[in-house]
Amino acid sequence: MIKFSEQFEQAGKTMKKLQISVIAAAAFLFLAMEVDAQRRPAPRRTTPRVVTTPPPATTVAINAAEARAGAEKVSTQIKNVTKFLYVLGGVARGIEDLDQQAKTTRVVPAATAKNEENKREVIQAIRNLRAGIAALEVEFRTKPALRPQLVQLDGATQLTAQAESLAASGRFTDSGKPLLLLVEKLSDTLVALR
Repeated sequence: MIKFSEQFEQAGKTMKKLQISVIAAAAFLFLAMEVDAQRRPAPRRTTPRVVTTPPPATTVAINAAEARAGAEKVSTQIKNVTKFLYVLGGVARGIEDLDQQAKTTRVVPAATAKNEENKREVIQAIRNLRAGIAALEVEFRTKPALRPQLVQLDGATQLTAQAESLAASGRFTDSGKPLLLLVEKLSDTLVALR
């Protein structure tokens, strides 16, 4: 038979193994919990939502009103330039004919004075057209609703400056050519506004 002391020793060894196993399991669980505790959760990555809101109804209404007002002003300038071109045709021919006649023959001083007055009036009328076109360009540059159509209107003031320069040099008939190009620019602008 096995002696009690051997049994006690064997039980002690089993108990020792059991203790070591329990301690090892506890240590393993403790270490496993510490590892989890030291980890930080990964930050959630969310894609930012882009919220597009339609412009307020008042902004749309203001833009539409500005576009209508701009179209009316362009239309007014088209009328001004075409009326001027209609009148310029006859006046320019008369001015240039009288200038040619004055070079070859003797002309009545009253006719020469009237011709000089007509020249000044034509040049002043072109300056007035230029001022109106310059104001229109400024309006198209400053109002957001009209700014996209500025491309069609760009250079209109330079065309009136060309016309003024030609008229000042005595080429009144030729001064109408840049104004015809101006009417085209204004018409294109008007179409873009509609």
